[in-house]
Amino acid sequence: MNFKPLPIGIDNFKMLITRGYYFVDKTLLIKDIIDNKAAVNLFTRPRRFGKTLNISMLQYFFENSEKDNSYLFEGLNIMKTGEKYTSHIGQYPVINLSLKSAKQPTFELALKCIKDELVDEFRRHDYILKSDKLLKEKEEYERIERKESGEELYITALKFLSQCLEKYHEKKVIILIDEYDVPLENAFFEGFYDKMIAFIRSLFESALKTNSSLEFSVITGCLRISRESIFTGLNNLEIISILNKSYDEYFGFTQNEVNKMLGDYELNEKETLIKEWYNGYIFGDAEVYNPWSAVRFVKDLAVSKNTFPSSYWANTSSNSIVKSLIEKADTRTKQEIELLIEGKTIEKLVHEDITYDEIYDSMDNLWNFMFFTGYFKKVSERMDEEDNRYIELSIPNREVKYIFRTKILKWFEEKIKTKDLSVLYAAIINKDSETFQEELNKLLRETISFNDAYENFYHGFVVGVLANMHDYIVKSNRESGDGRSDIYIKSPSIFDPAVIMELKICKEPKDIYKMCDEALAQIEKNKYDEELSQEGYENIIKYGISFYKKDCIIKLGE
Repeated sequence: MNFKPLPIGIDNFKMLITRGYYFVDKTLLIKDIIDNKAAVNLFTRPRRFGKTLNISMLQYFFENSEKDNSYLFEGLNIMKTGEKYTSHIGQYPVINLSLKSAKQPTFELALKCIKDELVDEFRRHDYILKSDKLLKEKEEYERIERKESGEELYITALKFLSQCLEKYHEKKVIILIDEYDVPLENAFFEGFYDKMIAFIRSLFESALKTNSSLEFSVITGCLRISRESIFTGLNNLEIISILNKSYDEYFGFTQNEVNKMLGDYELNEKETLIKEWYNGYIFGDAEVYNPWSAVRFVKDLAVSKNTFPSSYWANTSSNSIVKSLIEKADTRTKQEIELLIEGKTIEKLVHEDITYDEIYDSMDNLWNFMFFTGYFKKVSERMDEEDNRYIELSIPNREVKYIFRTKILKWFEEKIKTKDLSVLYAAIINKDSETFQEELNKLLRETISFNDAYENFYHGFVVGVLANMHDYIVKSNRESGDGRSDIYIKSPSIFDPAVIMELKICKEPKDIYKMCDEALAQIEKNKYDEELSQEGYENIIKYGISFYKKDCIIKLGE
């Protein structure tokens, strides 16, 4: 059977349709935008949730271009809505500006990228210069096309282009702006936030606030940035965040859409697996899948039905914010992250207006940022007597849980490597189990542990602690499953000590001493020391280590 190719990273609507890619139909977004009649629509959704493709779809639907694009929509849902909506096809001049290229290390480079994008839009529309209608505007238009210097030319460029297009087409203009917050997030991390805010504010104000040539505008981004910082005085702005009930199904895939896709690729038996890994986001009233990861997984399954799920999304979004959450975490925050990883919920005060320069002002802002950018889902919400809005949060699925587990462990190991652990290392070699236990417990309390019997956490934790034992060879056997002890430590010289460690994880606190003895008994029973003896080591130290949450007990073997 010939399956349609799945669109990985294809965010141009025309290319997706004409090349016969699989398409999950979101065209009723067009109907809702026409019905709602908001002048400026700001959609905020996490990365990779179909924002750019939807912007492209809007362009091909509304734009008055030389070629009739209505054929692209044949058979799609919007064509079944009647003439009230289909009569809008190809009726408007459209400006489509993406700001994602502005992720640059300096303000000058970022500004150059935004100017280049503006210039490209001017050049795309330069057919209008052939008309006598634009004699007065021609000189300024051509100066922008030549990329002449001077910030003032570009601050009002969107407004100027829309005025030119209205004059030529005698029709008001639709302005589409994709990834509006990329320049701001990047500028914050790179240290030129104030300059970028000033430029973007001026660009948007002239185009969206004082522009009589505007029919309507659609803007997308990850975060709703406070009105004060960019959209000052923009009374005609409708913000549609993940908390809004309107438009809730247009970004991300619904259960029905995923079931249809699984059916189309003969993968119905994978429904539970794909749901556990990539579903669980709540936008408004809709429960949706991460579309990027769902498509990637179905594509991999189509090649081999035995493919295991992967954390596709982890590699696309910057996890620097999660890293900051860990680095700034106090004891309470660590406990909250542990609860989330265990599948429990936490409650947080929600406020949608965040500016990037405020993200690190408080832990609350960090939690909010992570909620709106896709790391948590809303379980329930309530208002207190003072009208503060609280949201109960949980991790949406196994994919995001995997990001937390793996990234947190890695960052903790990096943190451990910077510590002086010479006291702990000396205690191991000197058979000082009390000091070894004391030092390991100190480190355990600093980290984040997962209480869902996640043995690899503790194993990875101990291996990470031993990583700087440079005079010794540390060998971890957890992965090999070949009947050897968990961890061996040996010196290149057979006259120095060698160490065997066996780890046990307790479900109940009362088992912590018993499990320690069991670990030592296992070393003896399975003769884990034989291999080292055969290599010539005579001084073999054996440790049984048992863990319960943030505590460990260490016993030295006879």
